[in-house]
Amino acid sequence: MRKLFIIIAFILLVLIGVLGIIDHRAFWAYAVVLPLIALGIYNMVQPRHTILRNFPVLGYARYMFEFIAPEIQQYFIERHTDGRPFSRQQRSLVYQRAKNVGDTVPFGTQLDINAANYEGIRHSIYPKEVPADPPRVKIGGEFCTKPYMASLLNISAMSFGALSDRAVLALNTGARKGGFYHNTGEGGLSEHHLKPGGDLVWQIGTGYFGCRTKDGDFDPELFRSKVAEHHQVRMIELKLSQGAKPGHGGVLPAVKNSEEIARIRHIVPHTTVLSPPGHSAFTDGEGLLRFIGQLRELSGGLPVGFKLCIGRTEEFTELCEKMVGTGMRPDFITVDGAEGGTGASPLEFTDSVGMPIEPALMFVRRTLERFGLHGEIKIIASGKVLTAASLMKMLALGADLCNSARGFMFSLGCIQALRCNTNDCPTGITTQDPALVRGIVVSEKCERVFNFHRNTLLSLMELLAACGLDNVDDVNMSHFMRGDEFVKLADRYFPDGLNKVMYASPGGGR
Repeated sequence: MRKLFIIIAFILLVLIGVLGIIDHRAFWAYAVVLPLIALGIYNMVQPRHTILRNFPVLGYARYMFEFIAPEIQQYFIERHTDGRPFSRQQRSLVYQRAKNVGDTVPFGTQLDINAANYEGIRHSIYPKEVPADPPRVKIGGEFCTKPYMASLLNISAMSFGALSDRAVLALNTGARKGGFYHNTGEGGLSEHHLKPGGDLVWQIGTGYFGCRTKDGDFDPELFRSKVAEHHQVRMIELKLSQGAKPGHGGVLPAVKNSEEIARIRHIVPHTTVLSPPGHSAFTDGEGLLRFIGQLRELSGGLPVGFKLCIGRTEEFTELCEKMVGTGMRPDFITVDGAEGGTGASPLEFTDSVGMPIEPALMFVRRTLERFGLHGEIKIIASGKVLTAASLMKMLALGADLCNSARGFMFSLGCIQALRCNTNDCPTGITTQDPALVRGIVVSEKCERVFNFHRNTLLSLMELLAACGLDNVDDVNMSHFMRGDEFVKLADRYFPDGLNKVMYASPGGGR
């Protein structure tokens, strides 16, 4: 191909020269051809890209198609039930509920309901009336003097920095209107979280952003003054780990670390910020519980809990033993699943570390019950909660309430472009580029956040009524079924085989 490029370039130069003699306007073609030839010659000698060395100009087609491959996949190849982490059908449901338009579908399910991994809900032949208002959950144990009544669905942790200022404003404005809380993420309290006046959960990570010393350690007095100053802070969440990268600190790329973000976090601007993997304020279970008690005291009695992705189950069991032995305990525990989302994470941590949300929830609930702690300690589920069915399942698995990050991102207009870590988010949600951020109209998007929350909870109440349930506390896994249960039922009632019974005679199977 390199020889072919040289031959074609020579022919073009000669041909243009000949045509230029006939008509001088033909020489303008050199303005296009000469830069391409120069680019091709450069690529033939550059050492970095093999494809471009072998295909000096044509090789750029490969990079162009690679760049637009996600869009081709999403818009032309992907079916309604395809797509990861969320299918087109799931995303469309959020868009419809956020816009407050019809969310019905025609012509029946597109899922293979005979597949072993199909999950369904066991409805009752005696459904109940749909409750007018969803219930709320009280968070705050024996040592908490300012308990909080939380919604069943809330905005999960997303920092200003990971999200744009307008995205944060729209989320908190929607939360204020809908009466649910907005988790700040570990990036600290920003003006954009505080200005709308919605309820906040201040998340404190290993970097102690917003309440740290110059050396990066926790600053008690700075923390106390921030909580006292801002009445919107209703709970404190200590992040031990998150599902997408458990055991790995947060990552803020330098391109997103603006002067404003650095001021809020108390860090150096325009630098890549890597949070430590672990906390410097404690190193063991008892130290963790003492730190939680310190945060509760400094905050004036607010509910304090921690967030984690389960890894070594024996460590969580040991922590529960410490709670019983010392009498110290959190007010809530947020359980994140390994399938959780993030703006930036190494692939090995995203794909290979941590326990999925479903077994993690069951383990945490059973362990807290075994130690007699669940009544006082509430469980918050965080991991791929998007629809009312997924919310109901989290409650059945052991959660008392749920957080959702990507669901509310979809309500803002996220299209799952998978560019959260590049500062090139086309919807202006996960970028600090002003040209992209301006696409978000806060007054419009906050309504969509509110609508998504309201319509999802309404759908949850309808599902509960269809199951004949009066209370969300009555939901358990007996209200769910899997596709492989159909096979078990067939084996139970037709020991000789369902097909044999159905097709043994013209009247078989009746």
